[in-house]
Amino acid sequence: MMRELKAIIRPERQTEVLHALHSIPHLPGVTISTVRGFGRRYPADSAQPFDEVAMTKLELVVPTALVKSVVDVIARAAHTGRVGDGKIFVIAVEQAVRIRSGEHGASAL
Repeated sequence: MMRELKAIIRPERQTEVLHALHSIPHLPGVTISTVRGFGRRYPADSAQPFDEVAMTKLELVVPTALVKSVVDVIARAAHTGRVGDGKIFVIAVEQAVRIRSGEHGASAL
């Protein structure tokens, strides 16, 4: 089994998170994107419009055995304790194919 992890983090925490991920043996790799969006308003009854903010999105597909350690590492390295630290989503992956070799499944990672 494989899982996709999508982490939306503060851009200024990207270097720390990537350094922390490098400490995980057999990590297949990370895709990094700059994204824009907005989250919940604080306070919820605020009359001001939502402001979009730039965030960093990390996407990884890992064997199920690595999910807990990867999530823990990202959460710890991305944490500042302030509103807007981000989120991590874990999604089941049915199949992976390495285009170069034709490998399927976890060996394609």
